[in-house]
Amino acid sequence: MSDETRPGLPEGYVPEKVWKWNKETGGRFAKINRPIAGPTHEKVLPIGKHPFQLYSLGTPNGVKVTVMLEELLALGHKDAEYDAWLINITEGDQFGSGFVDINPNSKIPALIDCSGEEPIRIFESGAILVHLAEKFGEFLPTEPAPRAQCLSWTFWQMASAAYLGGGFGHFYAYAPVAIEYAIDRYTMEVKRQLDVLDRNLADKKFMCGDTYTIADVAIWPWYGALAKGQLYSSAEYIECHTYKNVNRWADEIAEREPVQRGRIVNRTWGEKNLAERHDAGEIDAALAAELKVAE
Repeated sequence: MSDETRPGLPEGYVPEKVWKWNKETGGRFAKINRPIAGPTHEKVLPIGKHPFQLYSLGTPNGVKVTVMLEELLALGHKDAEYDAWLINITEGDQFGSGFVDINPNSKIPALIDCSGEEPIRIFESGAILVHLAEKFGEFLPTEPAPRAQCLSWTFWQMASAAYLGGGFGHFYAYAPVAIEYAIDRYTMEVKRQLDVLDRNLADKKFMCGDTYTIADVAIWPWYGALAKGQLYSSAEYIECHTYKNVNRWADEIAEREPVQRGRIVNRTWGEKNLAERHDAGEIDAALAAELKVAE
């Protein structure tokens, strides 16, 4: 169907031959969306005392990294200590010059590994997980076949989450107007993704079998939260309860103490939150305060 014959939304809309940025697109994140890269302002990032400096927010992509670091600390890797600095994406912190120096794509999370002679700057949550797994020799198999499986599922998440967050989440929860075609298109894809996970987990405890890996660390903050009705208020709409294997897996991972610790870091909303983390005791205090309120 050509642009001349298909209906436009809003009525009468026809794409120009060349798109021009002349107005905000609307929606929750309109003020920080733009078609160019680079910094908007000068801002030097703070640096703490620990080997790893994390600049992030407690969204699913940020949770991957804080959970991974807490898992490493739980195994006794003291060199995995970290400072977690808050990057408020709704305020445009990701466009500060210091953050752009680490991640030219201006997306959280971003990490500086200060443990060696020269700092190593890493962006993209999947790359950070692989770096940490290889550095400490944990949560990533070394044998060729299981390693390939683990990396395949890890990067499945990296590729698939755009349809969940930028597609379904945007059009179902954040777009300024409800567009049936867009919501149907991305709902169909997200349900297909959940079915992919559910079938894989039918005969496996974790994504790659009996062993917990970075594939689980990568997938759980997005699809575990989705299955438990914690994303976009969409549980009933996409019938999350019907994906029983995903729900079983999500519940099991949520019981892990490092997951409970990591999921509250760089979080500024909800009942359990810790805007910044510079010491293990800060998480202890935040979780203890929550328990006291519950009592």
